[in-house]
Amino acid sequence: MLFISDSSIQKFALSLAEREYSPATITKYAHDLRLLMEYAQSGIPDKAALVGFRAYLTERGYAPSSVNSILGAVNLFLAFSGLDWRLKYLRVQHKTFLPADRELSHKEYERMAHTAEQRGDTRLALLVQTLCALGLRVSELKAVTVERLQSGEATIQNKGKLRTILMPDVLCKKLQAYCEARGITSGSVFVTRTGKPLDRSNIWKMLKKLAEAARVAAKKVFPHNLRHLFARTHYAKFKDIVRLADILGHSSIETTRIYTARSGQEERRQLGQLRLVL
Repeated sequence: MLFISDSSIQKFALSLAEREYSPATITKYAHDLRLLMEYAQSGIPDKAALVGFRAYLTERGYAPSSVNSILGAVNLFLAFSGLDWRLKYLRVQHKTFLPADRELSHKEYERMAHTAEQRGDTRLALLVQTLCALGLRVSELKAVTVERLQSGEATIQNKGKLRTILMPDVLCKKLQAYCEARGITSGSVFVTRTGKPLDRSNIWKMLKKLAEAARVAAKKVFPHNLRHLFARTHYAKFKDIVRLADILGHSSIETTRIYTARSGQEERRQLGQLRLVL
């Protein structure tokens, strides 16, 4: 019998924190488990009853990728609860192209950075460029410190792994000039007026306002999409998916493949080059 409550979800969240899962991931998993709690109501007697949760998510309109993400959280919770039940994921064929309404283009990225600069917001202009030029997760931005600008290297700890990233000289010089102008002498480069590192909420709100000002669709503008743009640009230039996976901190190249999907327009252009329509 599986019982799920706010208390058990909280205990699960604490166990994830001890395993050094990121706060954003923990929050997301807790939200996923509340969907299971809503479904379970008084409890789930056996695995056969639990399998219905997958259909329940589909009926509620969740996309296959979202269903699988939620099932991942549920399977972790089942293991934490000492149950050997596991839900199988939906089989989804990997898409070779990105939906046009979700793809952030290089031109749109440039427009955002230029718009921020024109509005006198140098911090935001550099933040956008730093996230994109380094392919960082927003939680990793705090690794970009004044001290690290000297060496051009930053060590990132995420999901229990350490990796070192290299920062282009031109970016380091821009960030050093910014820090000198703002009187930032140590610690994180991107801070609030009170000196605290910018958090996910700060950055999200700033990007949404910038999207409107730069006339870029809001659904395209979020921190992780800048990371995707880095991945597509790097792969298009160097065609080295193994190296790219290392830079992004991916454990699986299959994850990196998702990041390097071409645009639908590019896919259509390449298919046209086959000249198979007579």
